[in-house]
Amino acid sequence: MRADVIALVAGWSLVLLTLPLAISGAIGYIMHDAVSVILWSFVPPILFCAIVGTILIRMGTRQDTAERLRDREAFAAVALSWPLIVAVGALPYWLGPTFHGPITWNGDGGTLQEILGGMIRGWFESMSGFTTSGATTIDPYASPICEGVEDCIASQPYGILFWRSSTQWLGGMGIIMLGMLLLSRALGGGMSIARAELTGPSLSRLRPRLQETAQALWGIYIGLTLLEFLLLLFWADLSWFDSINYALTTMPSGGFGTTDAGIMHFDSQLVEGIITFFMVATGINFTLFHFLLLKEYTKVVNDQELRVYLLVLAGAWTVFALNLVYSAGWEWGDALRHGAFQAAAIGTSTGYASADFASWPVLSLFVLLFLMVVGASAGSTSGGLKILRLRLAFVLARREIHRMVQPRAIISVRMNNEVVEDSRMWVVIGMLSTWAALAMISLIVLAFFEPTHSLETILSVIFAALGNTGPALGAFGPTSTWAGLNWYSLFYTSLLMWAGRLELLTVLVLFHPRTWRSENKN
Repeated sequence: MRADVIALVAGWSLVLLTLPLAISGAIGYIMHDAVSVILWSFVPPILFCAIVGTILIRMGTRQDTAERLRDREAFAAVALSWPLIVAVGALPYWLGPTFHGPITWNGDGGTLQEILGGMIRGWFESMSGFTTSGATTIDPYASPICEGVEDCIASQPYGILFWRSSTQWLGGMGIIMLGMLLLSRALGGGMSIARAELTGPSLSRLRPRLQETAQALWGIYIGLTLLEFLLLLFWADLSWFDSINYALTTMPSGGFGTTDAGIMHFDSQLVEGIITFFMVATGINFTLFHFLLLKEYTKVVNDQELRVYLLVLAGAWTVFALNLVYSAGWEWGDALRHGAFQAAAIGTSTGYASADFASWPVLSLFVLLFLMVVGASAGSTSGGLKILRLRLAFVLARREIHRMVQPRAIISVRMNNEVVEDSRMWVVIGMLSTWAALAMISLIVLAFFEPTHSLETILSVIFAALGNTGPALGAFGPTSTWAGLNWYSLFYTSLLMWAGRLELLTVLVLFHPRTWRSENKN
């Protein structure tokens, strides 16, 4: 294991964080946040990122950094950098007035228990942001400045709200992926960093050079974010602050909002329609957007995963609409409207809510849980297992059934007319097995930590955390927060978000003994 690689990745990640932190502070100043709030919330983390990041970069810059980076080192560097980034991201919440911290904001100093609780909630909020999960613990019970206010999230400082949205936008494509533009000239294994950071079982090379690949992905990501911002601002007539925040949290499949009610606050079909369009876009493999720009329409139309993805969303929409009309007595217009929005929101793990879906009929709740687990396309910003993996597992199962009938038959597994090697298939099976095992273990852990909650609620919390969806069902549905979980549960579910965002296997690499051996072999 090369410690210099981990130091270099972590160092650049911290240095890159100084920019969104500074922008958040500037937004707070423009929107007339208290100067004391801006100084305490953003200056300490900016200084920490600048100083510690520079030190780590110097530690990681050696003459032999041109040596090719091993995959295991890339996975370890990414997995270890995330907790550091999350810890820094928690500082604005903890030092500012969002949660109880060492600074007194409401006239009364917090107790040691409240300060420790604020630290854990700040960590959870930061992890939920960077992993694009969208679960929150900001409510009157946890936030000292929410006492006596009608809307707790809306009462937060503007700089904090913008920082909250920025963490999701950075986490969507991967802040470490952004650092590849700087690392690729120093390290020969930059594509390993990309594989460790991006969601999905594989990363298609859009172009032969790593820097060009990263630039293409980020260019598409920024372009779609800007387009949504302009549509919300000029067509839907939202304020510039709401427009930029919802654009920043839609494109990464995030789900944070600027009010307690989120999307329900606007009660606008136009707003929901625009956001639905971009939510569906976030669940598509970003490689296909590149093909569209190159006018290679055949590759897009013939993509098998895209077809299944759109079919799943359409099927969920149909089930929601029929179930709401015939089981809950909804009008067709409302059922179609909210059914489409929630199919896209949960199917892409964005987690927005245009209605309280936790109160929907049982069939709809089952479909919602199904969507939390499945997720959208590989190479998208969504969470979940990914449709590509599940489709490959289905094709593999079908092949094995054929082999039982015809033992001598040679049957290849294909995806988009390309043969999928057995080694890749085993990775898929390993991922699915690990996901299922972790879900079962988590069920036992959370049932022990939260004995008063129902099985449905605990399962939905696990699926929402592992799938990076955010809102769950029951007591932790879209009209509630996760503040009702105790400290142990909050920390444990934050680890599930981390593992889910990094595709589980990236995190498990840390526990393999060979990862830490100093040897020249892969």
